[in-house]
Amino acid sequence: MVTLTAFLQQLSTNPALLVTTVLTLGVILVNGWTDAPNAIATCVSTRSLGIRTAILMAAGCNFLGVLVMTAVNAQVAQTIYNMADFGGDSHRALVALCAAMVAIVLWASAAWYFGIPTSESHALIAGISGAAIALNGGFGGINGGEWIKVIYGLVLSTLLGFFSGLITVRIVETICKNIPRQKTIGFFKGGQIFGGGAMAFMHGAQDGQKFMGVFLLGMSLASGNAKTTEFSIPLWLMVLCSSVMALGTSIGGYKIIKSVGMDMVKLEKYEGFSADLAGAFCLLLSSLTGLPVSTTHTKTTAIMGVGANRRLTNVNWGVVKEMLYAWVLTFPGCGVIGYFTAFIFMRIF
Repeated sequence: MVTLTAFLQQLSTNPALLVTTVLTLGVILVNGWTDAPNAIATCVSTRSLGIRTAILMAAGCNFLGVLVMTAVNAQVAQTIYNMADFGGDSHRALVALCAAMVAIVLWASAAWYFGIPTSESHALIAGISGAAIALNGGFGGINGGEWIKVIYGLVLSTLLGFFSGLITVRIVETICKNIPRQKTIGFFKGGQIFGGGAMAFMHGAQDGQKFMGVFLLGMSLASGNAKTTEFSIPLWLMVLCSSVMALGTSIGGYKIIKSVGMDMVKLEKYEGFSADLAGAFCLLLSSLTGLPVSTTHTKTTAIMGVGANRRLTNVNWGVVKEMLYAWVLTFPGCGVIGYFTAFIFMRIF
């Protein structure tokens, strides 16, 4: 395990590690302002929490999610770490990895500009895969076994998110059908805060692990260890990643909160609670089984399921269509950017 002191010493003497660190932290920052806001979108849109308070809560719960779930099961980080073959020449591999980080930042920043909650998880996977293909001159650099987990996770986060949201809100309505609506407002306001915290916790558990896996891969390559396949995650790295993610949420999270929590479907407090509960359950299941899923897909499809409970026209399908376009284009789009960026970088550096 690398200590913070040893890392800082390496940082001061290894320019390649410094560049890799800055780029990786940039990707984590972008994740914070484009992905983490999904966790608190519903509790802000239903006015259960003010946006500043919600961001502070998200920051704390993100860190706890990183810390607790990494201790329980670090398989998500291991999957990302081993998804593509960056072995062989450590210098070329590091240049390719840096190119992948640049591709992810470009893709995510464009999505944020248009207020579309694209998945940084899928952008990360696509960018790394595209760079690995450029590095190896073909698909031989892709680990098919780890990619299968991504496909499983994509299906799970979409279908399970939608149907969990639909089923959860119906259960809540059945339980509360004979209770006057006014008497439930206080309970569901508190439930929204709990649900938003649970979603932020699971966002840290999922996305925090993914980016720590990339961070450790970059550290390994910068040290000339291209063949390392096992690692342990130090506490200081958990603190660093969750703090940068929280900073990103505070900088630019409102656009995504508006798209997900306000524009896509108008939710009441009990519906927001149902969406958060369903989304958190799906992410917990995925994290415990080691599947790298998209927190964006899971939360937004859970909200769609809740909205569709009343009637399908209750969901703003125009906003949903924009999201679907971004989701479908992320793998090929970010993968191609990662490929060409790596191709160019390897010839320049």
